[in-house]
Amino acid sequence: MSDSFLPQDRYFGPDSRQKEIAARLYEPVAHLPLICPHGHVNPKLFADPDYTFGSPTELFLIPDHYIFRMLYSQGIPMEALGIPRRDGGDVEADHRKIWQIFAENFHLFRGTPTGMWLNHELHDLFGVTEKLTGANAQEIYDQISARLSAPDFKPRLLFERFNVEVLCTTDAATDPLEQHQAIRESGWSGRILPTFRPDAVVNLDHPDWRPQLDRLSEASGITVDNYARYIQALENRRAYFKTMGATATDHAALTATTAELSPGEAETIYQRALKGNATAEDAQRFTGHMLIEMARMSLDDGLVMQLHIGSYRNHNPHIFERFGLDMGADIPITSEFTRNLAPLLRKYGNETGLTLILFNLDETTYARELAPLAGHYPAVKLGPPWWFHDSLNGLRRFFDQVMETAGLYNTVGFNDDTRAFPSIPARHDLWRRAASNWVAGLVVQGIVDEAEGQEMVHELAYGLAKRAYHL
Repeated sequence: MSDSFLPQDRYFGPDSRQKEIAARLYEPVAHLPLICPHGHVNPKLFADPDYTFGSPTELFLIPDHYIFRMLYSQGIPMEALGIPRRDGGDVEADHRKIWQIFAENFHLFRGTPTGMWLNHELHDLFGVTEKLTGANAQEIYDQISARLSAPDFKPRLLFERFNVEVLCTTDAATDPLEQHQAIRESGWSGRILPTFRPDAVVNLDHPDWRPQLDRLSEASGITVDNYARYIQALENRRAYFKTMGATATDHAALTATTAELSPGEAETIYQRALKGNATAEDAQRFTGHMLIEMARMSLDDGLVMQLHIGSYRNHNPHIFERFGLDMGADIPITSEFTRNLAPLLRKYGNETGLTLILFNLDETTYARELAPLAGHYPAVKLGPPWWFHDSLNGLRRFFDQVMETAGLYNTVGFNDDTRAFPSIPARHDLWRRAASNWVAGLVVQGIVDEAEGQEMVHELAYGLAKRAYHL
């Protein structure tokens, strides 16, 4: 697509003075190194120096729930998009045919963050200068295929080309981190760090909780047949992750409920879960208790604690039964933080040695709860807009609702939160442009001067994330 489709001043304005200032603020940060403190890129990409991305369909469509959920919403079967079925049933195997469907429906992504990322990626990474349509689908497929097969299109070389300073993956608590070990032993200088994600062994209602618990015993060398040894095993795994460079943990829960259990209560619920008799109330209470325990562990070992709240997972049973977890059917719910986080914050919120970064899918909490909490408790910081809200308008709403009360320096900059490694520069660029435009608005209104604005944009683009995650 030409500059008329990817204009240099995109996402700025529309006021001409604001647009001019935004462009000046953006220019010094446009090519700063990328700090990627939270995401889901597979470390295998970098462990194997000869890794290839496969076909354009394998790169863009099959692994990306942002894309196939939109197509599914228009009645296109996921089998027609090549999405693997849990039962091994037949799905479309012709990647050109799948790409044709994608191209014919590319208009569905107009005005969405996915469309913005894709346009940037197609233009800057693959040299595509036309809008993708059904008519040019196969020509563009060939153009992308040629680039994917080029010697310089290996993940390690792209990592360097993208100017990524550090990229953090998200890894199960039971993961042996063999890919990370292989990266270390290869001598390559790229910084790929693991992040400790214990949800599968903490959330009793996780579908794989029991087999994951067996893996926890195996990975830690501790038989987790009671609650005390279970805690020891988690501490053991956290320590191992730290030796592999981890600086953070990541936790997901349906709600922000926290509640401390006595050792006896925790043991009773744990034993019920081992026997397969845990109730929904048990699961909620145990997860709430373990969030407090994880805050304690973070205070002890210094790992930053991330908490993602508010996703009703696998809302569509039809999709879950056929395709499994994380297939685009996760839907936000209403969240509450002030009361639910009170037990954790009463115990650890005043600790300057703890960093608790909150993410949420319920935007109504931004100004009412999250900004006031972050603006008071030393331990609390706010993560950027997440998942359904990492869009241009989502970023604007975040800036407007959070910054006045929380203050810029109680936020943590940007993270791309993606599995799609080639899209990372596009995601960071959208954030940097949106941040420049928001700060330019403050300059126009006389709230800050341009020199202060430049410092703010630099922090949003680089400094906040680097410091918050100890990178």
